Amino acid sequence: MLQDPLTLYKLIILYMINLASFPITTAQISDFILGKDYTNFITLQSVISELAEANLITTETIRNRTHLSITEEGLETLHFFENRISDAIKQDITNFFRDNEYAMRNEVSIVADYYKTTSGEYHAHLLAKERECNLIDLTLSVPTMELASNICDNWQKKNEEIYQYLIDQLF
Repeated sequence: MLQDPLTLYKLIILYMINLASFPITTAQISDFILGKDYTNFITLQSVISELAEANLITTETIRNRTHLSITEEGLETLHFFENRISDAIKQDITNFFRDNEYAMRNEVSIVADYYKTTSGEYHAHLLAKERECNLIDLTLSVPTMELASNICDNWQKKNEEIYQYLIDQLF
């Protein structure tokens, strides 16, 4: 085991991001690490910030989700130090992905965000992805931020119904 638990947390995060075949969020990593009682929320957030500052991961916030990606430097670091993660922890991570992969993949495959345009309207950008393929990529123009926000919230809840409706109507 490592002398420094913070280093272990960093390696676990890099390992999880690398293992995922889809974009992974801080909430998903938190579910694993906090669920196993490895550390507390504040320490975890600090470790994620340190990884980003060291350019080992990149972060992208879309509405209320922060997506994490591993950088080339992060991959090199992981490959060099991966042997310092115990087999038991690696197995726990593998089990976590096995048990939660469908829900985790679905959570990051449905994206909704809005922004104000230069004309003063708001665009609600809705996206449903499967692996690297965009199943639907739709932008709706609305007059208010409240409408754009509601559209994004409803997309998160009703995307499957909306997608199926479009397929039924267009094919």
